[in-house]
Amino acid sequence: MAQSMDVLAPVPGLVASVAVAAGATVVAGDPVVTLQAMKMEIIVESEQGGTVEAVLVREGEEVDIGAVLARVRTE
Repeated sequence: MAQSMDVLAPVPGLVASVAVAAGATVVAGDPVVTLQAMKMEIIVESEQGGTVEAVLVREGEEVDIGAVLARVRTE
């Protein structure tokens, strides 16, 4: 049974880049979003494989810790 999994921001920061688009296929460990925080780049990866249902942030957007960055439908 397919389920949706949220990709969450592990730290507050600025969305530096978005590596996927809705409809893309990802496997566990694929980069989804890169955040800039404390002068570092943090790559946020998909924890499971599936299809990207939605990307909920844009480059240049500030996010809080725990913000939903994207949603992946797992298979």
